Amino acid sequence: MGAQLKNYLHLHFIVFIWGFTAVLGKLITLDAMPLVWYRMLIAAVFILLYLKAKKYSLKVSRPMLWSLLGAGVVIALHWVTFFLSIKVSNVSITLATISTGAFFTALIEPFWYKRKMIWYEIVFGIVVMLGLYLIFKVDTQYLYGILLALVSAFLSALFSLINGKLIQKERPSVISFYELVSGVGLLTIFLAFQGSFDAQFFSLSQNDWLYLFILASICTAYAFIASVKILKYISPYTVMLTINLEPVYGIILAYFILGESEKMNPLFYVGGGIILLTVLANGILKNRRRFKKPFRR
Repeated sequence: MGAQLKNYLHLHFIVFIWGFTAVLGKLITLDAMPLVWYRMLIAAVFILLYLKAKKYSLKVSRPMLWSLLGAGVVIALHWVTFFLSIKVSNVSITLATISTGAFFTALIEPFWYKRKMIWYEIVFGIVVMLGLYLIFKVDTQYLYGILLALVSAFLSALFSLINGKLIQKERPSVISFYELVSGVGLLTIFLAFQGSFDAQFFSLSQNDWLYLFILASICTAYAFIASVKILKYISPYTVMLTINLEPVYGIILAYFILGESEKMNPLFYVGGGIILLTVLANGILKNRRRFKKPFRR
């Protein structure tokens, strides 16, 4: 099996894990911000233990440190908006809407890598808006969740592009550690100002601890390092494109685990299908273009 194929299969496994992440977010009874705070803190501890075991140095240059801290803020806000969307709507709505991340990446990439905008990206972007319109029409009670998921999708695209450059200069585990610590720091400031750190904040049920452990260890520490490492071999756009299978995995898992709360109006599946098919079509055209002209970071 070729190295490239292994990386693609590994990426799909990570995306499957991320699909399960959404289900865990619904099962955990904590609010979005405390949930992400616990997730990032526990994951940072796991990664620190990994770094110590591997005897990797945590020393980075000052410019790199500032970049990592900034990326950590972006991923923290991405996760907060992601889980908040799940809490106020459901897993299916959040995952279908967040699949727009590939198009946010397509819109940002020309500026990020200083290339021209491609005409079909604009056309596909309009089609995606049609898919979103159909999802919006499902039920107005999900409006807030959809808007939060759109913000989360944009932040996810931005984070992928930032890490696409950082991975060329530093170890994935070191990048992940600083980004997680930065995110914890940001959320700690918010929670402290809100006066959230009381006895109730640290009083969690056994189920919440179990789900948080799975979320932090497998779905964050492992998946985080692995996904950043993959960016060394696969372009940010390809990663974002593959991440669009997360709704498929996540919605199927949610249906079997969460049951009735995930059943949606048929119009929702039409809108979600339009988004997913458009993203896949965009990816096919992208790959053909890159086959003729190799990708350059």
